[in-house]
This record gives sequence, structure tokens and C-alpha cells, in this order.
Amino acid sequence: MYSEVTRDVISFLEEHLLEEWQLEDYAVQIGYSKFHLSRVFKQETGMNIGEYIRKRRLATAAMYLLYSDESIIQIAFELQFQSQEAFTRSFKEVYQMPPGKYRKLMRTLQRTEEENMGEQKLIKGWVLSGSHPNLYEMKADNQVFHTGTSSGLLASVGDAGEGQFGTMMQSFSAEKWKGKRIKVSCFLKTEEVVKCGAWCRIDNASSDMIQFDNMDNRPIQGTTDWNYYFIVLDVPEDSVSIHFGVLLIGTGKVWADGFAFEEVDQSVPSTNMLAQEQLPLDPINLGFEEM
Repeated sequence: MYSEVTRDVISFLEEHLLEEWQLEDYAVQIGYSKFHLSRVFKQETGMNIGEYIRKRRLATAAMYLLYSDESIIQIAFELQFQSQEAFTRSFKEVYQMPPGKYRKLMRTLQRTEEENMGEQKLIKGWVLSGSHPNLYEMKADNQVFHTGTSSGLLASVGDAGEGQFGTMMQSFSAEKWKGKRIKVSCFLKTEEVVKCGAWCRIDNASSDMIQFDNMDNRPIQGTTDWNYYFIVLDVPEDSVSIHFGVLLIGTGKVWADGFAFEEVDQSVPSTNMLAQEQLPLDPINLGFEEM
């Protein structure tokens, strides 16, 4: 399955993110040809491996600028940039400001946030829900993120037991997606989770669930580094709403970043967990004689 190839690649990239390796080196270590790796990775994530490494190194640089006292040139060389100028140019392309200005501005914002720690911060568009939302917290985390400047953190704050769960989620209209097959993707990182995963649900006008996947057949457990996960569902013409998010069952922490929605064709298999088995054409064993 292609997603397994992509997850193998990302696991290895994350483990060796700051090492000066070429694509051929990654291919040899992972056990695939570089052409196969490149094709599958681009097909699934929408970016090539070089772009992924660059974005993750720049995200690491942003953390170093905010939480370390290393000089900009030290950070540049540590992240395998050939010069401070090359690093500054790349950083500015992503963060819209040079690294020195970013360090000064973000540290000022961080001090302001620490002074207002008593105030509950909401994440625009996202809500905390689940069977026992009082046992969980949801917040933006600007110390752990995949790209950009922050991620969404869902964490247990109470002793959540079997069958108890929390989710950070949002809902939107299905109008633009009717009749299409959609792929919902994201990057997730976990710490000592009992069970978690991304999820997506499509409802009709009666609020009946007509498409659904919560990764229950391929859950994330324990502690894992950033990796790529996706769900593929059809949006029938009678769809009204789409709901999605991150599900945490039991205790632990899960960070989410980079959610994306895209239309895919029928060659991409659906992950719908509500798919019914094909019925036989005729009734069988009507006399109950077959065992």
C-alpha cells in the first residue's frame, strides 16, 4: 500500500532530518528505488522529498530561533544550509521575515502569552468534543509543530478510561464537494496515546452518517514522531455536512498539523468503514440443510 511507503519515508526523514544525506542515501536505507520513492511521495503528499526536508528544517530553525540562543549562522550550518545568506533567503520565503526579526518578534509575543496564561485561548474554527470532553484539553502549541508556527494539541487531563474519548474537530458544508471523492490528510505526532487517529464523517439532511472513517482499523498507539495520514471518502449527492478532526481514546497527547482536503479520482481506494459487503444475487440454503 502506497501510504505505507510514504510513512516509511517520513519516519526515516524525521529521524535523519539534520543529516547531510542525498536522495540516493535515503533510498538505500529505506530499501526502495529513488524513482519509486519520489513518485509515490509526490503522489500522496503533493510535495517532493526535497521540499519536505526543506520545510521541516525551516520549522526546526523556527523552534531554534525561539527556544535556543544559538546564533543564526550556527543554526544555518546545523540545518545543512551552505551559508547564512542562503538560510535567510529560504527562511524569509516561508515565514515572510528574516530569521533575526522572527526571533525578536516571536519572543515578544511569547512573553505576552506567558503574562496572559490564565486566559483560555480558543483555536479559530476548532471545537473540543467527544464522550467526555471534560477529561481533555485542546490548545494551539507553538513549541511543537510540523510546519509554520504552531500545531493543534489534544491531550488528556483526567484519567480517561476504556471507551472514553475526546476530539478536536470542525464541521462545514458539503455543498462544494457533492458527487466527489475527497482525501483528508494531515500530519500527526503522538505521546503515550492509548489509541488515536484522524477521522471524517459525512452526514445527510437527517443527520444520518453515510460515510465514515476514524482509522479504527489502523490506529496510532504509543509514542510516534510526525507522520502522514489520510482518509478517503465519497461525498454522495444527498450529503449536507462534513465533520472531521483528531480522535484520542483514553490517555495521551496528539499533535495535529497541516490538514488538507483535495478531490481524488476513483483509482484512489475509499477508506469508508461503513461500506457494505456485496449481497448475493439469490437467497441460499432455504431448507436449512447445508451446514
